[in-house]
Amino acid sequence: MSNSADSHKGAGRRPRWRPVRVLTGAVFALAGLIFFTSFNTAKGTNIRTDASLLKLSDLIQERSHKNGELDESNGTLRDDVESLAQRDNGGTKADDARLKALEENAGTKKLDGEAVTVTLADAPPNATAKLPGYPEPQPNDLVIHQQDLQAVVNALWKGGAEGIKVMDQRLISTSAVRCVGNTLILQGRVYSPPYKVTAVGDPDKLKNALAASPEIQNYMLYVNAYGLGWKVDDDGAVTLPGYSGTVDLHYAKPVA
Repeated sequence: MSNSADSHKGAGRRPRWRPVRVLTGAVFALAGLIFFTSFNTAKGTNIRTDASLLKLSDLIQERSHKNGELDESNGTLRDDVESLAQRDNGGTKADDARLKALEENAGTKKLDGEAVTVTLADAPPNATAKLPGYPEPQPNDLVIHQQDLQAVVNALWKGGAEGIKVMDQRLISTSAVRCVGNTLILQGRVYSPPYKVTAVGDPDKLKNALAASPEIQNYMLYVNAYGLGWKVDDDGAVTLPGYSGTVDLHYAKPVA
């Protein structure tokens, strides 16, 4: 009788899962998920190679070159449109002078004047500490960062620059100097170091502003300790190009 009762009690119980079995099943499920994800990502290719990264790099360079060509074409068309507008605008000389001043302030017109160029470059990859008491450099100590370029641009504006060119592009009020890795992305185009920043203005005031900048003084510590590149040149009379890209503002929109 007791055996029968025990049988009924056993039949009524739910089967108990052993923790080891549950863990084993979870491991196999996770392994299957990883295998499927790898297969889906690879699509039959070797994902351990850098071929995909090289293709992405080539695509970025191609788009950068294309953007440069479009900027030049856009600048030519803009000059044609402005020539036609000036010929048939019906405005007074005062209106024309006011428009010209606005264009110069906006950076869309060429700018002539005395200029100073600052060149920043990465340190040699095998650089060591050049001064006693400094630790051996980390990889980040040997490359130009976004804040280094921004410090130069800000100091030149503070020194009274009438216009600034970074590499071959004129800066305007909406320009953003951004670095990704060891490359500069400026207005849709990609550049590698060394980076050149050219400013039109009073050369003495521009150089004094560079020397007085706390951010640049900090950068100079790395120049002296690890060999980061720094050079300031008097260019004499130069002509900065006018900005030829789009002036449309892009901004985020809330999701409805």
